[in-house]
Amino acid sequence: MPARPIPLIVIAVNLADLYRDLHQHPELGFAETRTAAIAARELRAAGFETAEGVGVTGVVGVLRNGDGPTALLRADMDGLPMAERTGLPYASTATADRDGERVPVAHACGHDVHVTCLVGAARELAATRDTWRGAVLAVFQPAEELGGGAQGMVDDGLFERFGTPDVVLGQHVAPLPAGMIGLRPGPAFAAADTLRVTLYGEGGHGSRPESAVDPVVMAAATVLRLQTVVSREVSGLDTAVVTVGAIRAGTVANIIPDEAELLLSVRTYEPAVRERVLAAVERVVRAEAAASGAAREPEIVRLTGYPAVRNDPDAAARTGAALAGVARVVDPGQVTGSEDVGVFATAAGVPLVYWLLGGADPAAFAGAGTPGTLRELAAVLPANHSPKYAPVISPTLDVGVAALVSAARAWLPV
Repeated sequence: MPARPIPLIVIAVNLADLYRDLHQHPELGFAETRTAAIAARELRAAGFETAEGVGVTGVVGVLRNGDGPTALLRADMDGLPMAERTGLPYASTATADRDGERVPVAHACGHDVHVTCLVGAARELAATRDTWRGAVLAVFQPAEELGGGAQGMVDDGLFERFGTPDVVLGQHVAPLPAGMIGLRPGPAFAAADTLRVTLYGEGGHGSRPESAVDPVVMAAATVLRLQTVVSREVSGLDTAVVTVGAIRAGTVANIIPDEAELLLSVRTYEPAVRERVLAAVERVVRAEAAASGAAREPEIVRLTGYPAVRNDPDAAARTGAALAGVARVVDPGQVTGSEDVGVFATAAGVPLVYWLLGGADPAAFAGAGTPGTLRELAAVLPANHSPKYAPVISPTLDVGVAALVSAARAWLPV
């Protein structure tokens, strides 16, 4: 039986200030040195045994409180290479070096919320040790956006060094109304594969295209043909997304370049669909290169790849009962966004429970009484990865802290 939710008795008054500071100072994946230092400072202040530099910039805190199970609470830390356009007084103006160029950085995915909530939960659990027994493993993970942060921490001996948990718990802020939690058993977030495709042509003068093999035209034809992978090769009963997020080719108008590069994002839920879509992408890319007369085979490199997030049904029911004491819990349906949090659960061989934390202004959802209506409204609001995405501070942080604490207590007996 899940533990009875216990009201919070310690809410740090400066969590909102911590959130604003993190929001204003985002850092890219595997470069979260400032954020990691803050997380480590807060864990040590709460009494956690703390280690830094796990998986490059990850931070791990362990709080032991007698015999019992271990609950892993996870927050990701990295920002995105994009400019913020929220107009907030604490909006990010940060920049960073990325692939040899200076780029803007923003917390447009909400990882600053995740870090703040885990700091608050760590403080609360440390201050209320009479309400639980076992161990809390607080994991501040780098580079979720790059897809390698969780695996990097596992490869760096996360469980060998700090112990294997009995459950992995976490949350992701989303454009649901603040004060609401979205939890779905089974496949909840899509698998993600990022591909880099390099198409090779033969450069020449822009005035004499007949003497060249134009990789720009090759790339354009490939992009259009890739749109048929989902619409014509995936059953209507299955779900898949193929997005070409970047095209890079050429330098000036009157030179046909030698090559063009495409960056692809592929999202699926079922392993068989994932294999089918990836095979179709490769077939289309090679066929379009051949049709264009390319003298050299294209290069297809999988940059990242991790499986769908699957919430263990029994563990989700147990945790959901605790979360219901904190906020209204709804089934948000499957999310085509992706997460590498499942890597921790798979590596440890334990159940995963990962939920959505509402972060949108509840006033925007006035009159929305069903999950279907909620999804429709959420679809038109600035969402994660939008330059205008900005969760409301209250009650998002309070609910996020309470959700992590209540979920942990559901697994840590009194």
